[in-house]
This record gives sequence, C-alpha cells and structure tokens, in this order.
Amino acid sequence: MALDRKNVERIVEAVGGKDNIEAATHCVTRLRFALVDDSKVDSKALDENDLVKGQFSSQGQFQVVIGPGLVDQVYNEMMDITGGARVSKDEVKNIASKKQNPLQRAIKTLADIFIPILPAIVMAGLLLGINNLLTGPGIFYEGQSLIQVHPEWADVASIINLIASTAFTFLPVLIGWSAVRQFGGNPLLGIVLGLILVNPDLLSAYQYADAKLEGTVPVWNLFGFELAKIGYQGQVLPVLVSAYILAKIEKFLNKRVHDSIKLLVVAPVALLVTGFLAFILVGPITFAIGNVLTSGLVSIFDSFAALGGLIYGGLYALLVITGMHHTFLAVDIQLIGSEGGTFLWPMLALSNIAQGAAALAMMFIMKEQKAKGLAVTSSISAFLGVTEPAIFGVNIRHKYPFIFGMIGSGIAGVLLALNNVLASSIGVGGIPGFLSIFPNQWGVFFIGMAIVLVIPFTGTLLFGRYQLSKQHRHTAKENAAGNIASDQAVMTESNDSRQSESFESSETENSPITEAAQKAAVDIMAPIKGKVVSLSEVPDPAFAENQMGQGVAIIPSEGKVYAPFDGQVAHLIKKSKHAIILTDTNGVQILIHVGINTVSLKGEGFTAHVETGADISKGQLLLEFDMNRIQEAGLPVITPIIIPDGQDQVQKVTEYEGEALPGETRVLQVTLGNGI
Repeated sequence: MALDRKNVERIVEAVGGKDNIEAATHCVTRLRFALVDDSKVDSKALDENDLVKGQFSSQGQFQVVIGPGLVDQVYNEMMDITGGARVSKDEVKNIASKKQNPLQRAIKTLADIFIPILPAIVMAGLLLGINNLLTGPGIFYEGQSLIQVHPEWADVASIINLIASTAFTFLPVLIGWSAVRQFGGNPLLGIVLGLILVNPDLLSAYQYADAKLEGTVPVWNLFGFELAKIGYQGQVLPVLVSAYILAKIEKFLNKRVHDSIKLLVVAPVALLVTGFLAFILVGPITFAIGNVLTSGLVSIFDSFAALGGLIYGGLYALLVITGMHHTFLAVDIQLIGSEGGTFLWPMLALSNIAQGAAALAMMFIMKEQKAKGLAVTSSISAFLGVTEPAIFGVNIRHKYPFIFGMIGSGIAGVLLALNNVLASSIGVGGIPGFLSIFPNQWGVFFIGMAIVLVIPFTGTLLFGRYQLSKQHRHTAKENAAGNIASDQAVMTESNDSRQSESFESSETENSPITEAAQKAAVDIMAPIKGKVVSLSEVPDPAFAENQMGQGVAIIPSEGKVYAPFDGQVAHLIKKSKHAIILTDTNGVQILIHVGINTVSLKGEGFTAHVETGADISKGQLLLEFDMNRIQEAGLPVITPIIIPDGQDQVQKVTEYEGEALPGETRVLQVTLGNGI
C-alpha cells in the first residue's frame, strides 16, 4: 500500500492531535502511544483509515496496528508531522504506566509476579488431577479407588503426587524468584529466600494448627524472646513482602558498597537482615493477615453462598477485562495452602466455558467467513481456559454474547457455591478444569458445566437471530416504503450487467492465463519446530483478531528459525532481532514474530545469522532465540507467522495445524492471482 500523508495526518487527528501525544514509538507491526487523554481518541475515524488494521488499549498504551514494513514509514511521517521526539518502547511504557492509578499498578505488579510461574502451577494442577483419578474413591469402582483395586498402581500414583505437589510445597521459592526479579533485585537471592522460608528444619505450615493445639510448636530463644520456628509452605504474603524488602536492601547496598567487596557484603547482609525480619516480624504478621483474609472470605461464602457465587461467577469475565483477575491467583493459592482447597477456581473454569459457548454461538449469527473463523477458534481457546481471544475478539464487540456468558456463569456460580465445590489446585481452566476438582464433587461441577454451555449458547443464538430478523424487517419496510420504480430500474440494469458479466466471466475462466494464475500457489513450510495452532490462541489482539493478516502461530519446541522458502530477507529488526520479514521468489511476504512483546528484551537471547537484504534458501538457519530467557521474562514464546494484508497477488491463504518440522511440514499455502 502506497503511503498517503493525508492518512497519517488523519491518524494524528484521530488520536486527539499532536498535543494529545505524550510520547510515541513503534514496533514491527504497530504504533504505540502514551496519550495525555485516551477519551479524545476517535475510534471510528481510525477504523475508516486505510492505513489502520486495528486498534486497542493495553497497560496504559494506545496501540494502532499498521502492519509490518509500512509501520516504519508511517511512524517517520508522523514524527515529521508532529515534530515529536523519537523515544524507545521502554520510555513509552514507563510514561504510560505513570498514568495508572496505584490500584492498577499494584494489579500489574502482581500479574507480573505470578504469570511467569504459571507454567509450573499449571503442570502441578494437571498432575494433581491425574493423581485424583488414581486415588479418588468411586470414580472407576464403587466405594474404592483405582489403586485400592489395583495396588500395583499405588507407587505410580505416589510418584505423580510427589512431582505435582512439589510446586505447591516450594511455592515460596517460585514466588521469591519472580518477586525479587520484579522488584529489581537478583532473582537467585529470591530463590534462596524462598528456600529459607520452607527449610525442612522448620515446622511445616501445614502442621502448625495441630502443633499449636497440642502445644508442641518449636521455638527459637533469642536472648529470652521466643520466636515460633515455623515455615511458610503454601503462603503468599510472607514471601511477597520479604522479597520486596530483600530487593530494596540489595539495591541500597549495591549503590554504596565498593565493587571489590560486593560479593562478600551485598548478598550475605541482604539475606541475613531479610531472614531475621521475615521470621521476627514479616512472617508472623503477614501469616496472621493472610489467615484473617482467607477466613473472612470463607465465612462470607459460608454465610451468603448463593450471593457470593452469583457475584464472583457472574462478574469474573469483567475482572478479565480490567486485568484484576490476576490478583485472585494469590487468593486461590492462599486458600489451597490454608484451607486445603479453593472455591474460586471452579467458578473461574466455568466462566471460561461460558464465554467460549457465547462466542461459538456467534458463528451461527455472523455472515462473514473471517468472523466465523475467529468465533470458532476463540471459543475453542476459551474451552481450554484462555478467554481473552473470545472476550476481546468476539463477545465484547457485540456486547450481548458477553452478557449471556456472564448470566450463565453467574447461575453456575450459585450452584457451585451452594454445594461448596472445591479445587485442590489451580492452573487448569475451561473444560479440562474438572481435573482440578475433588472427584467426589465432579457431578455438581458437570451440571454447572452443562449450565454454562447451554445458557450462553442458547441465549446468544436466539437473541442474535432476533436482532438479525429485526434488521431484515426494518430494511424490508424501508424498501417497501419508497423508490419501487427506481428499484425496478436498478434490477433491469443489474440483469443486463449480469448477462454481460456472465459472458466475460465464461471467456475469462477459459483463459489459459487465468487458469495458470489460479493454479499458482506458494507453500510456506514450517520455519520453527513445534506445534502449529490458530492465531486466536496468541495473547495479543493484533494477531488474534487477524488485524494484520491471516496466518498461524507456532508454539516452539526449539529456539531456531529456518527459511521456509527460497527468497530474500526484506527486513530484520536490527536491535531486538525478534521479528523478520521474508519475501519469496514470487514476491509474497511473510512476517515471523518470535514471541509476544519480546521487543522489550532488546535483543537479549536472540542471535541473527542473516541481515536485511540477504538472499536465503529453504532450510537455512536465520535466527536463534533462547526460549528460557523469553519465558523467564514472563513473555509468551508463541510465534505468529503472518501473511500481511495488502499484497495484491495474494488471493487466498490456507492454514494448516498440527506438529511442525522445519522444511518438511506445510503451515500455510498462498494461492496467487493475476498479480503474479
């Protein structure tokens, strides 16, 4: 698409003018703004702009999707128009975060701490579900568990339970690593801090209640001051506060201690001071606060179960929109640690399914094929526990599917709360979430699952069809009310036109040139080893909603990017190396974007073996990336493979899913038209 300066000027006007732009930068696909006042954005004007593929706001940044290649030109033109200073993505991110209120910043901090450790928690949840199947009585045999009937499976179940429970037993270690890293300290010291709080020499937190009743709680005697010698297994607040103190002490010492003795002073002093504070003040106080909070929450649900289930179950999807749902990860973990199970997670799992069912119903209402495809893929994602594509891509846009999803999950929440349905672990949402539920409560949970499948789907479908029929009646009345003669004239002209088009079409269809064009296709082989999935599973609306073009995503199992065809490197992001645009010999371009928001790593963990303009051959190694480094930064490693919009020769894109092997598996096929 040729760049029209007027369209760039319209983008500036639509975001509130140059005076409303506090800072602006761009990545490989989109413009990123820190705006003075987001309410001044004219979304309709942006939608009507030929340059704009999509728009959304995230974490205080307003993002306008332009597409790969063209975004550089648009940004440069915009800077000329506004006279603004060029800034980095981190600067825009910092400016945007300052606009958030303290609650938003606190929620973001909690999310940044817990999201990186979710893979370990999800793993633990799945394995505990398998353990429940093996050890739960009445699942396969009446009144008995599988290991009671088949004792040879007992040790298998024991090993599975050991592996699964480790993540929860040593949860303070995981939180310590992630929290200290988030607070700006050395994450390795965070690991040591977590290990200190669950040291085997301490009385386990799980045994504390019984020991207190029996009067056998061990103590330290510090010059006459007795201090309970207990650990903090399954606790969240003690390690969070201690991690904050540790990071602050470490940073304080790093600024004041000479480099020659830092190794001997900083870590030992920081851990020693934090350790004493943790056991003397932080631990006992936060342990008590955590128990009061969980006891209070439990008592509310005990006294007003139906109301609690209706509110949490019904409004959970709203928490997802605001990002506040991340705060409840800590609450779930605290409930499991102190109460043995959480009643919140089962409602979350059913809320996932409810939004998925509502999105699926939209497939039968929407007419456009692209929209139908998004409805199907995003609903599958929601059924598996990831609701963002369904909520942001489908349900919020049309409003009523989102509302019917909340109604269904609210009703199911009442059912679960009244029956005190508990999850023994977290991390497994959607339909597989039943594995987290105690087996003796599966019956009630499955009834709840039926509710969130039927009510949102049926409600959305009936209301959507009613809306369509209402629109059709309105259109029919308008047509009947006037211009009948004009309509007849148009119809006559249309018939003549159809006859002419039919003749031309038949002539064209038999043309050898068109036949060759129709048969011409480009196979895009897998550039990365891994699993090919739908774009709707990418946790970024610009990709999930196909705002830049069609394609697939790959969940990598190896950190290498190979050339999917013979061609040329059209563009490599020099500094970050996280994205590359390739052009094949027919002129078809593809974008390979390694991970999501990986631009923030500034090239750390990435190695490029080619440069912009280099010729490439199929199977050639182009990039290497450190998957562990990306995941340690709390970033998704899922990699979109996009055929950017605006390529005249591209007539159709066919997507393939499954296991991907570089050079062997086809992930996309591009059918070429007369533009070749």
